[in-house]
Amino acid sequence: MGNAPSIDTSVPTLGPCRVDNPLPYCHHIDDSSKMPLYLSSEILDGATSKTVYEFEEAGPRQKIYFDPPKTKCAIVTCGGLCPGINDVIRAIVMSAHHNYHISGIYGIRYGLQGFIPKYKHDIMELTPDSVRDIHEFGGTILSSSRGPQAPEEIVDALERMNISVLFMIGGDGTMKAASSVTQEVLRRGLKISVIGIPKTIDNDINFVTRSFGFDTAVEKATEAIRCAHIEALGAPGGIGMVKLMGRESGFIAAQASLALKEVNFVLVPEAPFELHGPDGFLVQLKTRLEQRQHAVIVVAEGAGQDLCRIDNQVDLSGNPILGDICDVLRSEIKKFFATTDFPYTLKYIDPSYIIRSIPANSNDRIYCGFLGQHAVHAAMAGKTGMVVSKLQERYLYLPLDLVTAKRRKLNIYSNYWRSVMESTGQPQSMFNCATKA
Repeated sequence: MGNAPSIDTSVPTLGPCRVDNPLPYCHHIDDSSKMPLYLSSEILDGATSKTVYEFEEAGPRQKIYFDPPKTKCAIVTCGGLCPGINDVIRAIVMSAHHNYHISGIYGIRYGLQGFIPKYKHDIMELTPDSVRDIHEFGGTILSSSRGPQAPEEIVDALERMNISVLFMIGGDGTMKAASSVTQEVLRRGLKISVIGIPKTIDNDINFVTRSFGFDTAVEKATEAIRCAHIEALGAPGGIGMVKLMGRESGFIAAQASLALKEVNFVLVPEAPFELHGPDGFLVQLKTRLEQRQHAVIVVAEGAGQDLCRIDNQVDLSGNPILGDICDVLRSEIKKFFATTDFPYTLKYIDPSYIIRSIPANSNDRIYCGFLGQHAVHAAMAGKTGMVVSKLQERYLYLPLDLVTAKRRKLNIYSNYWRSVMESTGQPQSMFNCATKA
């Protein structure tokens, strides 16, 4: 591999598999058969077009570790809402029950709090009947919460419940918690499998090129952008501004802008921009309005944080509390246009909570089904400390260390971002990162 970065793609296992897989029809995957993939620098820093890495392919094994009639599973959902969570829960329950005939599946209520006795949250038994229709609804039937809990207390609860497999559905913080739980299980010498299913509407988990719910989020976001465009056309000097999710990564804003070609400005966290000056956003916006009489602006929530008054506070999940960049933009637009005596009308749309709460679309439902099934296959084969991911249309098992190493970000020097710039027509000179250092 030359000077290409070295990464460990091996997935831990609880021990040798000696139990016959009960699946009646199956193409079994051999653990020794690795899947070679070329990784780009957008996935792995320092990778080249000639860099090949081998990954463990997802799917059922001929021999499994756990004896299904003696196996109990638990599912927990953590962090913010995202389209498709219920679909993943349903897929896990259906696969574990119908394919492996395990003895019981339990839902942990209200995220990691559900493991801690002082919160007094009940658990929920999950059966095919109880999850039959949950994919028709957004959110999570298990509810959720933010914030860390002690891994020692979580493992205490798993022992009390006699749980053999824990499925953790969540984002970057949840995957780090899964890693801590895995280490505590290992320290105690227990045989408990911990399987992560990455969930982030922002699409910002490392080594996960498309997180579930992202396709649905983009689809719904385009509806808001379309409405903003109609509003902008409805008055001379009309401005439609849409705020979308994206704390540290602007994937939704970029993808939605490509999906609907009516966007004129896209502001994302990865690309700091100038507000004032001859090449600044305000001058460029005025020029656009003078030429075309309307403009549509899409803003990721984490964009322009250097322009906001923030006090470095964090939320319960450890994420920085963001300043309201759209509030800043609206205020600055008002002051700038007042000094130039330029009439305008601005309509602001924030569809974030609507997008987070809707059911998954067809593409995401299919994706969630595969993730849930592959998570069950991995667990029953004794895999642990891992996540199910999709890279280059291949479903893989990845160690937690890879996905928690960093946040995935939009590469503003990529062909993808160039396409966004071409689609919007916004000037590159507006950004502080116009040329690569």
